[in-house]
Amino acid sequence: MEESPSGPQGTLGRETIAAVGRHAASDPWKWVRAQLRREYGRAQYERWLAPLRLVAIEDGLAELAVPTEFIREWIERNYLDRIRALMAASPAAVEEIRLKVAGEQASAEHVSPRPGHRNGKGANGARGSAPDADGQVGRIEAKPAGTDSFGGRLEPRYRFESFIVGKSNAFAHAAARRVAESEEVPFNPLFLHGGVGLGKTHLMHAIAWEFMRNFPDKKVMYISAEKFMYQFIAAVRYRDTMSFKQQFRSVDLLMLDDVQFIANKDSTQEEFFHTFNALIESQKQLVISADRSPTDLEGIQERIVSRLGWGLVADIHPTDYELRYGILQAKAEAVPDVVIPNEVLDFLARKITSNVRELEGALNRVVAFAQLVGRAVTLDLVREVLSDLLRANDRKITIDEIQRVVADYYNLRISELLSPRRSRNIARPRQVAMYLAKQLTARSLPEIGRKFSGRDHTTVIHAVRKIEDLRKADSTLDEDIHRLMRQLQS
Repeated sequence: MEESPSGPQGTLGRETIAAVGRHAASDPWKWVRAQLRREYGRAQYERWLAPLRLVAIEDGLAELAVPTEFIREWIERNYLDRIRALMAASPAAVEEIRLKVAGEQASAEHVSPRPGHRNGKGANGARGSAPDADGQVGRIEAKPAGTDSFGGRLEPRYRFESFIVGKSNAFAHAAARRVAESEEVPFNPLFLHGGVGLGKTHLMHAIAWEFMRNFPDKKVMYISAEKFMYQFIAAVRYRDTMSFKQQFRSVDLLMLDDVQFIANKDSTQEEFFHTFNALIESQKQLVISADRSPTDLEGIQERIVSRLGWGLVADIHPTDYELRYGILQAKAEAVPDVVIPNEVLDFLARKITSNVRELEGALNRVVAFAQLVGRAVTLDLVREVLSDLLRANDRKITIDEIQRVVADYYNLRISELLSPRRSRNIARPRQVAMYLAKQLTARSLPEIGRKFSGRDHTTVIHAVRKIEDLRKADSTLDEDIHRLMRQLQS
């Protein structure tokens, strides 16, 4: 609990009255701010009083703006009497002070007047300007609807219109659309997960843009988990956690990106846990992303993990060839002054398979090089410009590496994986390893069989078909396969 502020609360003394006469006539608000800083000290002033902004003084009524409802209530309880006394002693002769949260009005030029008073406009129809933090004259700008100073910047390019949909991301895209178009909370939270560069952040930004367009009066905050952690640390350091709580619990849509970054950060997880609960209880929407599913998050408290799975969990799988080609086509059409042959798009879609971010970066490099040196885009140019990237993506995956990764994933020894034992906890990982060897290497079936302790090629065929069938019916196994592929290809 914050201690009650200390400082003079009585009537003005002789020194104060003399100071008013000497300094306050030219700028009463600047003098009041300086007096508050002197009386309460720098720490209390910076925490609670520095955010105050004078909107206007009209007919004995001073209207002050504050950033949050919590700060308004705190100032009313602890500082308002002193501010009123100082303002009354100034040449402005203020009799009453009105506090308003800055975001309550659509524009700082349309502040609701005190009942019984005029609207505060001058002869030319413009409201008087207010001094800024340094006492200089300037207008208070209202925040645009749906934004917040604590959150991160939204990328204008990341909208639903620019998101290319394929089989690997169709479910996540549909869920994101549903959240962005629903005034009522459809599922809470929406949890998006997938590997690096597959479109999680793009979808989150798209949700924010579409939600603000559909519901302009609602408040949206997008923030990375890393920034959430740093904001919380700063709030604790300056003993201002109540303002931090107010910022995050007053939104209609909170979007937290890359939640895995708060792993093993117990204090930050504690605050996130309470923020999560507060928003859920208030029927506010949460959208959270990570690089893996909730049950696979390490270093996250169990009670948080269970809550992350309350709503809808949507996976974004690695891209297939059709999706990569479609993304490249869309990007190529956006560069009208450079002709990019289809054979180049096909080549890039087949060679660069790691993630969308790397794919788009490769195309950008090719286009930039062609524009700068004045050469046509050809396959030879692509091989020249992207030689380093193509070498990295041509890295050969070996069967030995597949066996090592699969054994480690299923907590087995390689000797157990290659043994003749047929118990399910060993036979199924062995079949997975054979399936991956067929998918990720150019080895023939007999060669794969020989690498698995000399097994016949028909055993490999059986394993591949078995895993193909199981992937269609068993979502857990399918997720295991995707995760192993990402690990082997990274």
